[in-house]
Amino acid sequence: MESITFRNPDMYWDIAADIHFPPDFDETKKYPAIISAHPIGSCKEQTSGNVYGQALAQEGFVVIAFDRSYQGASGGEPRFIEDPVQAVEDFRHVTDYLMTLPYVDEDRIGVLGICGGGGYAVNATMTERRIKALGTVTGVNYGRLMRGNFTRMDPIAALEGMARQRTAEVRGTSVKVDDLLPPSVDAAKKAGITDIDTLEATDYYRTPRGQKPHGLNRSVPSHQAAAVGWDAFHLAEMLLTRPMCIVVGDKPGAFGAYRDGAEIVERAASKDKELVVAEGWSHYDLYDKPEPVKIALDKLIPFYKKHLGVVAAGSR
Repeated sequence: MESITFRNPDMYWDIAADIHFPPDFDETKKYPAIISAHPIGSCKEQTSGNVYGQALAQEGFVVIAFDRSYQGASGGEPRFIEDPVQAVEDFRHVTDYLMTLPYVDEDRIGVLGICGGGGYAVNATMTERRIKALGTVTGVNYGRLMRGNFTRMDPIAALEGMARQRTAEVRGTSVKVDDLLPPSVDAAKKAGITDIDTLEATDYYRTPRGQKPHGLNRSVPSHQAAAVGWDAFHLAEMLLTRPMCIVVGDKPGAFGAYRDGAEIVERAASKDKELVVAEGWSHYDLYDKPEPVKIALDKLIPFYKKHLGVVAAGSR
């Protein structure tokens, strides 16, 4: 693995990424590449890189797991902004960077998105034609979530609050940063939280199981308004034509990955699309638990090999 940073000419900050290489990597050959995108409030060292990135690299792909702008080790201020438009643009920046690598085959690039990264991957694939194959694992439409559970089913009231907070900040108040999760599972239960996704997210992000210095699950309310009006699946019936493999668990929770997965498979214009349901497993089981991850990879690996191939024999 190699940790890198790069700056696209139309950006004002660096994007940080880890490149995972196949076994016996030979830089004189041409490899298919997969862009791996992390969940909401997460980072490249969590499931997108250390689980799926490593596994796909072992199968012959060059995998680039990146931190979105404002998050992880990438630049952008204020920190912890979740901006869907910028998030989708980051896929283009990463694709641009892959175009500069002599060992990447520019005609064989795929994407994999986990959780919110899955929704962004869907949206990016609609208009970034250099992306040839789309995979998601427990992908979520962040815009739909922001109009629903993340704003307590009252997006207008939430938007009013965001507007007041933004005004206060431009007048000199310090930027408000919220923790998206309780400090522990016990604290969540004591607060009366029963939703499986929230409890399991807390177990993942707030314990050694998934805890990483950059994966803090924080948000900036004053900069969330754009997400409320954004939709990952807009125009999927017209523009989402690439082959797609959508993996979800069948234990539904408040984040809505099961319903989002079923919706995008139904709506996409693609003629080659599959909804893979990991029966008996939840959203966060698919982040790192061996059995459900294997279910996902057993579908994703042949999917990517079919549509992207593997290293070209004897290529130079």
